[in-house]
Amino acid sequence: MLLYILLCSSFLAVFAIAVQLYSDFRSDLVDLDQRFVNIKSSYVDSLANSLWDFNEPLLAIQIQGIVKLPDIRYAKITTELGKIYQAGDENINVKKSMSAPIYYGDTQIGTLEVFADHQDILSRLKHRAGFIILTQSIQIFLIAFFILFIIHLLITRHIFKITSFYQSDTAENLDEPLVLNNRPKRKDEIDSLVDSINQTRIKLLQDIIKREDAENALINLSAELEIKVYDRTEKLVESNKQLQQSLDDLTLAKDQLVQSEKMASLGQLVAGVAHEVNTPLGICVTSISAMSETVFHLKQGLESQQLTKAQLTKDLALLTEYQTIVERSINKAVELIRSFKSVAVDQHSDDEIDINLAEHVQNVVTTVKTMFKRKSYKINVNLDEKFRLRTYPSAWNQILTNFMMNSHYHAFDGRQEGSITMDFKVKNNDLIFNYQDDGNGIDESVRDKIFDPFVTTKRGQGGSGLGLNIVFNLITAKLGGTVHCVDVEQGCHFEIIVPLH
Repeated sequence: MLLYILLCSSFLAVFAIAVQLYSDFRSDLVDLDQRFVNIKSSYVDSLANSLWDFNEPLLAIQIQGIVKLPDIRYAKITTELGKIYQAGDENINVKKSMSAPIYYGDTQIGTLEVFADHQDILSRLKHRAGFIILTQSIQIFLIAFFILFIIHLLITRHIFKITSFYQSDTAENLDEPLVLNNRPKRKDEIDSLVDSINQTRIKLLQDIIKREDAENALINLSAELEIKVYDRTEKLVESNKQLQQSLDDLTLAKDQLVQSEKMASLGQLVAGVAHEVNTPLGICVTSISAMSETVFHLKQGLESQQLTKAQLTKDLALLTEYQTIVERSINKAVELIRSFKSVAVDQHSDDEIDINLAEHVQNVVTTVKTMFKRKSYKINVNLDEKFRLRTYPSAWNQILTNFMMNSHYHAFDGRQEGSITMDFKVKNNDLIFNYQDDGNGIDESVRDKIFDPFVTTKRGQGGSGLGLNIVFNLITAKLGGTVHCVDVEQGCHFEIIVPLH
């Protein structure tokens, strides 16, 4: 409030000062016009006598007297014979001038010219402005101080007390009413606020009493129920302990198997990516060695002063070629590491975050492809590149990895070529993911229990039977969706429906 008062007062003061200074400026201009009129009426006749008598000393004194008038900077008399008498600075910035003929009798004997500027006017306005600004500033700050004091006396100190009352308001001091000191007999808005606070305090105190009575009754009832529950629960504790122990043992065994399966999958990804990264890094090492040898030859040529233009051109071309090879190899290694890093980090992350699904799927595909690079599989991903959703990326990593590894080990067993299609689309606020391959298909003996744990057609050949069970648990429990196997003539087809948040 004080800031607004200061701003408004300052604005009004500046406006008033500007109006007053403009009025003074206009008044000074009128005075200057009157001064020119006075010069014509007071000086022209005496100047005519001095010119007629050729009294040059008196004439010089008269001209100098004109120049000493306020705002007059330069005066000049030109006689009919061409002689000039002048005083003042003729190089001034002329703002106003006057010309008057000088007559002696009926004969014109010369012309008086007077020139003025606004220097004195502006100087006077500057001094006036300084004085006015100083007095207005003192006035504004005094008004603001008194307003602040009055507001504090009438309003602020009472608001502080009301705030303090609320901050210290507990069940122990609800019996004490809020009272403001030194209030006038006639009530205003603050008194009405205090009355409302005291009424609310009384209602709150009554509600607390009712709640305490209800809590006491509830405690008594709860005590009776606890006795009954304790008697019945005691009989179930022993049987539950045995069942819980068995369940814990089974859960621990299953979790250990699932974790081993996940770590084995991650280990295979590490081995595949390491092997893939080793190739471009080896190319980089070889290229850098060749670059070093070429640089050494250039250095020798320079030191021996036997370097020719042809040799320099050839070596620079080789260096450019080696640079291109190194850049291409490093970019390939960086891309592999980036995609693996995204997948590997998300494998151990359970946070629900916002992701670009297309980029995430592509990172998983790039990483998993390192495990069957000697195969000619064609992987098609149909997904809007700008589609984003909030989900668990670690769950999608494991789902996509297990699907593609199952296609590699089971669907394309004994084959060098194969086609995998991943199609994503949104329908009715659900994300529908269809995974298909054109492989060997699923044996009828295991189709109905394909998502059960430890079901595999590769038992004894490295298959654990946990891959699709992990997929099922992630989709249903973590993503809140459904998954089922669709009947197709060739290969396998899984349809996953996940609700979008």
